[in-house]
Amino acid sequence: MIGAAMAASLALGGCGLSPMYAGGGNGAVARGLAGIEVPAIEGQAGWLVRNALVDRLGAGGAAATKYRLDVRLDDRLESLGVLSDDTIGRERRTLRARYQLVDLASGAIVLDATAGSDAGIDVVSSEYATIAAEQTALENLAKEIASQITTRLAVALRQPR
Repeated sequence: MIGAAMAASLALGGCGLSPMYAGGGNGAVARGLAGIEVPAIEGQAGWLVRNALVDRLGAGGAAATKYRLDVRLDDRLESLGVLSDDTIGRERRTLRARYQLVDLASGAIVLDATAGSDAGIDVVSSEYATIAAEQTALENLAKEIASQITTRLAVALRQPR
């Protein structure tokens, strides 16, 4: 059992895999992420996504700004379930992002990609509870989108250019 585990660890070491965030906060990926400027994004969803991105990227650190991340959002709230009394019973909130990572020195687009997520919301008799659920869904979707974008940026910055 122990011999098999040691053999597997030796095989993995030879396959060329290495941790993405090797070096911690001083590693190449962490420094690259910290060097990304995130301009204001329109709307409430934009404010939430930008704040989540700034938190994840480590902006405001000592890294020099090398990139700008341009993000455009599409936030939709649609009714899904219509009950027998013609009221809505379920909604779906969808948040999609189109983003571009721009190299500030050359103006070249390093990455052009999309991210998206959605959440189901129960519509209840309390209007306040429904609005609160819609807001919570938006906050969660903003965090999910920021997480997807950050992961994709880390992969892009890790690859040699």
